[in-house]
Amino acid sequence: MKTLYIMRHGQTLFNLHHKIQGWCDSPLTDLGIKQALHAKQYFIDNDIHFDSCYASTSERASDTLEIIIGNNKPYARLKGLKEWNFGRFEGQDESLNPPLPYKDFFYGYGGEKELDFQARINDTISKIADDKNGHNILIVTHGAALAQFYRRWEQHALVKKTDRFYNCCILKYEYDNKIFTLTKIINKELHDL
Repeated sequence: MKTLYIMRHGQTLFNLHHKIQGWCDSPLTDLGIKQALHAKQYFIDNDIHFDSCYASTSERASDTLEIIIGNNKPYARLKGLKEWNFGRFEGQDESLNPPLPYKDFFYGYGGEKELDFQARINDTISKIADDKNGHNILIVTHGAALAQFYRRWEQHALVKKTDRFYNCCILKYEYDNKIFTLTKIINKELHDL
């Protein structure tokens, strides 16, 4: 059995200004850095060590991961962990988002279909879990990526999502017999500092 800690990056400038941020990128804010440091402390306090680490190729995710693991530990950046591509809505005000669920709304504007995005995230995380890369794995990705992965495996979850996934939230999954089981959510406590 493997344990995967899959988390969202810290707060970014676009998060702060309520901009739609998928494949476009913006830097971590001071609060985002503080959130990543609190996530790091959570792992230290709980004596959690990682055999391998992965991040989305977006700078906000790799910067968050580097704060948590330090500059000396190697990690892989994977395009498959990138956020949903929101097409022409990238960088626009969040007030332009359609009501949830988005389904294939963004596809009509040059973005990804929802199930294509879900499959990309699931396939990437499944390959990570199937690789012989140790038993404790850290993955830093994005909010919608966490939500889609959660939806894919929700029927096996031992704990249920009751709120949105805040910046630097951590989802702990156990992976056994090709099944991902969500066993813990550390969410708002790392966001509200």
